[in-house]
Amino acid sequence: MKCLVVSAHPLTNSLCQQFTHQVSLQLKAMGHEVTVEDLYQCSFDPVLSERERETYYQENYDQSDVSEQVFRLQEAEALILVFPTWWFNFPAILKGWFDRVWVPGVAYDHALGLASIKPRLHQLKRVMVITTLGSPAWVDWLIMWRPVRRIVKFALIGACARGARVKYHALYGCEKINRGKLEKFRKRVEKSVSQFFR
Repeated sequence: MKCLVVSAHPLTNSLCQQFTHQVSLQLKAMGHEVTVEDLYQCSFDPVLSERERETYYQENYDQSDVSEQVFRLQEAEALILVFPTWWFNFPAILKGWFDRVWVPGVAYDHALGLASIKPRLHQLKRVMVITTLGSPAWVDWLIMWRPVRRIVKFALIGACARGARVKYHALYGCEKINRGKLEKFRKRVEKSVSQFFR
């Protein structure tokens, strides 16, 4: 499979970077074609430009400034998103990647009236999320109702790649995590990757 790994953490020694490296190596060892897109390393601009917004509902959306990212998304059969959850949401740079790359004519087509948008990412079959949170699990589950998971599963994949399967892994309390809990999570991700992408 053509696998696109999108990483979004500013620190090179972060857990997210470690998971990006782990998953990329494992996928390559399994025989998959892997492309890593580190949004911070490539200085991706998350800001939707005036020109892009003006063409959003025109016949041809202007994707010229993100054509390389668009190409990689359209080629991907598997997508792995690795990022920290901040304030129970995506980092701004990753949200900007969705805003500027998952656009009309690429990820979906506009619908008429009250109909739902039409998906275009038909080649995308597997999506895995690996995210870290400083908060405990009970806050995300019971108070916030897991907003990031719902957005990925229903708003993004559900709308743009309806046939894709989604796997979600969240590491809670990561700011004060002990070695045993971290190793347990690493092994869970490793097992999940071996089963999900076989």
